[in-house]
Amino acid sequence: MEATEVDSQKQLQRKQSAYLSLDENFEIQNEVYRGQQYSQIYFARLHMMRTLLYSLAPNWKSHLPVCTVLGLEEGKECIIVGTLYKHMKLKPCILDEYSKERSTAPLVKPHNFMHQDDYLVLEDESGRVKLGGTMLSPSVYVTGVVIALHGKETTAGDFFVEDVLEAGLPPQIERPLQSREDKYVVFVSGLSVGSGASNPLQFQLLVDHITGHLGDEEEQGLAADIVHLVIAGNSVEISRGLLNGQNLASKDQSRLSEPIKELDILLTQIAASLPLDIMPGSNDPANFSLPQQPLNRCLFPGSATYNTFRSCTNPHCFELDNIRFLGTSGQNINDLTKYSEAKDKIDFLERTLRWRHLAPTAPNTLGCYPFTDRDPFLIDSCPHVYFVGNQEKYETRLLKGSEGQLVRLICIPRFYETGVAVVLNMRNLECHALTFGTQFSS
Repeated sequence: MEATEVDSQKQLQRKQSAYLSLDENFEIQNEVYRGQQYSQIYFARLHMMRTLLYSLAPNWKSHLPVCTVLGLEEGKECIIVGTLYKHMKLKPCILDEYSKERSTAPLVKPHNFMHQDDYLVLEDESGRVKLGGTMLSPSVYVTGVVIALHGKETTAGDFFVEDVLEAGLPPQIERPLQSREDKYVVFVSGLSVGSGASNPLQFQLLVDHITGHLGDEEEQGLAADIVHLVIAGNSVEISRGLLNGQNLASKDQSRLSEPIKELDILLTQIAASLPLDIMPGSNDPANFSLPQQPLNRCLFPGSATYNTFRSCTNPHCFELDNIRFLGTSGQNINDLTKYSEAKDKIDFLERTLRWRHLAPTAPNTLGCYPFTDRDPFLIDSCPHVYFVGNQEKYETRLLKGSEGQLVRLICIPRFYETGVAVVLNMRNLECHALTFGTQFSS
């Protein structure tokens, strides 16, 4: 007891940071669903992106005229701007499931639907044209990306691409002058509380570490520098067997709510110590389509009583001490991996920034709300930190833009599989992995 009293004499003060939520763009408040189709979100995307690409075209190829698809002339070089559509041989089609000949088709579900015969088409309001040449690789691009192309129409009626102009990184708000003090933000995703594979002790160790209940004075001093925690989706796993459309027995009802109660107990410990943002993911009790709305605060009777607890949208955008963060729970990047190829997952993050669009495959292969007058996934301001949750492994990269933009890209691994959280230093945007292991020797 005496040792505890001596230790408690020196009190550490947790550092603070100014928080500003920028989720308004992703909130569905006054939208009314009237049975509208998805064409309007594509029109809104094309209109916004075309205005931007038209402004970039004179600096790119000032001597060339800008045409529409319908205005193309054979052999005449020009620039066309439109939305890409990727024709994919292996892309699943819902109609195939009801086809009479479905028994002849293989029932294997590939994790990637790429095929060597895939080709790209560019379309605008006037028409569409098949793209040829080697400048534009079908394996890199996906349906929904808006780009400008330099080329000419061939005798076959295709458009032979000679050069490509992407929107590039958007302008970035100036980063505040480098602070002399370290302030850390911790990112974690894929806690999957309630699944058979999750380890409660592992998460408790993370909670104890960031709340300053682990380690010596030096360790606690580092924990006091943590100013924010972001939980990027898939926090709970509810047994799918219980959700079969039937009325639940009382014992099954308690089994259904058990993972959320367990999560709330742990979040309450964190919220009592520091601010946290929780985002919904694909497995969480939230709406399925993007943008996912905040998890209902009623799910968290313990932690929601603290003003440090924030239930946020997915995607999520916020500022801490004028450093801008933008991130998702991983659905946008996981969908890109099915319909395009890259050397590393982090390359997909870079592409979405260069295309200035968080989720180009929505609404084609990724569920999203049918907005009528805007596309909320357009990135008009470049973040300083861009994170994506629920990935296989931890990856990071510092991306530099042509106008001096500096972005820290982070892939956050699933915690229940890896025991890894990611720590970012706001002073210099450097980050590292924080690994928790609970191996017992027999």
